[in-house]
Amino acid sequence: MKKYIINKLCISFVLILTVLTYTACNDMLDQKPQGTATDTSGTFESKIFGLYGKARGWSISSGTPVLAIQGFRSEDAEKGSSADDGDNEANYFDNFQYNKVGMIEGYWSAHFELIQNANSVIDDMKAVPVEEQNDRFVINYAEAHFFRAFAFFNLVRAFGEVPLLNFKINEGEEAKANIPKSSIADIYKQIDDDLKIAEEGLPTSWEKKFIGRLTWGAARALHAKTYLTRNDWPNTYAAAMDVVSSGIYNLDTPFNQIFRESGENSSESVLEFQCTAVASESDINKYGSQFSQAQGVRGGGEWDLGWGWHTPTEILANAFEPNDPRKDETLLYFYKSQAEADAPGAIANKPWGEKPIAYGTVIAKYFNKKAYTDPALRDKYASASRQGGWVNIRIIRFADVVLMAAEAANEMGGKTDEALELLERIRARARGGDNTILPEVTTTDQAELRNAIRHERRIELAMEFDRFYDLVRWGIAKDVLHAAGKTNYEDKHALLPIPQLEIDKSNGVLVQNPNY
Repeated sequence: MKKYIINKLCISFVLILTVLTYTACNDMLDQKPQGTATDTSGTFESKIFGLYGKARGWSISSGTPVLAIQGFRSEDAEKGSSADDGDNEANYFDNFQYNKVGMIEGYWSAHFELIQNANSVIDDMKAVPVEEQNDRFVINYAEAHFFRAFAFFNLVRAFGEVPLLNFKINEGEEAKANIPKSSIADIYKQIDDDLKIAEEGLPTSWEKKFIGRLTWGAARALHAKTYLTRNDWPNTYAAAMDVVSSGIYNLDTPFNQIFRESGENSSESVLEFQCTAVASESDINKYGSQFSQAQGVRGGGEWDLGWGWHTPTEILANAFEPNDPRKDETLLYFYKSQAEADAPGAIANKPWGEKPIAYGTVIAKYFNKKAYTDPALRDKYASASRQGGWVNIRIIRFADVVLMAAEAANEMGGKTDEALELLERIRARARGGDNTILPEVTTTDQAELRNAIRHERRIELAMEFDRFYDLVRWGIAKDVLHAAGKTNYEDKHALLPIPQLEIDKSNGVLVQNPNY
């Protein structure tokens, strides 16, 4: 496989930055935002940077539509916040009473906008003569294909059959976009084709100033995830093990650091969208995101850190094995009053020993600690970014890839020892050197090992947007969700309904998903 190493390239461009007036910015907050660029050399770099910005956007990776659709449909998360804050969304997604407008509509539209932007770049690049296609061109071409695959993958998991818009639509040609849905198999074929181009053209690494930009590992790991969703075990195994055996990534970052600012772009990061603090609220989604704000502590005074959406359930809390250190790094405990926080035995939240005070109307017992922010940085950026606009969004971690490889190895048969070794890597890191907890899994029974790997995915990746889709692909969604009290779930709810606006605009070309 041909890989292009970026230090062989000569890239000239100028990023347009919002002028930050903060003092003594640390290196993490001095990172250059991806999303806006001026191209000074006549190539496609600025359009590619625009794709990064869109992929980080509200309805694709960072906002409440993502939390609702990818997050709290499982038994491990719920809407949270207060009862009257977005109570309709709780019914729509927590209780599977989907509405064909609102968040579903925004999720659909944003992903197709990303697809169309990628199509435009790809179509324009195809017109470039072969003799003008240098290494830089190849990388930009690969990036565009990656983002198209990324968007189609989110759509096919959420809606099933969708229109296969894999061509450029020029101004005035909107009617070309009115096409019927394609089969799930055809959508995945497009994803496979796009990711193969991405794998062949992306570098294995970038120099520091381009940190967070797409790599071969990100493409190969996403490909593994698409195969996993199809229960295609041989291809899942091959793709995941390519990444595992590459030596590029590792599990050396302690679990309690992965989701802290100090853990951003660590050796575990396979795909991570970059965010930067800003001075103006209007620039948050341009250079940063509202990912942490949407999930931050919904409290008063110094604890007014966000909206308190996407909260862990007691069901998830009870799923952790005794003394599993990951529990206190996933669940952010809070108190209804200062007296409760000061009472003997009140749990202080690592790593800063805080005891958040939440509004009395907040529903849940916990917030998502994987969106928790450093108090020093909250104080430092006490303007538009105070609620966490600088926090990077982790999309694919190496631990996820290791667990994909373990699951595939077990399901293929004949690879039990390998599956056990991969599983132990995750549990060993979680132990943090305490061998009295999280005993090593030793069973060679395929069914027992399957359950152990599934448990490990649930715990290691808790609140990271995989649980619902895992339940669906395992074929156990109804049993698990009903047992958890989400009795409205039926098989049809594995897929969302097509937005009614899109049905209406199509004049009968788009057909609604079954039973809606």
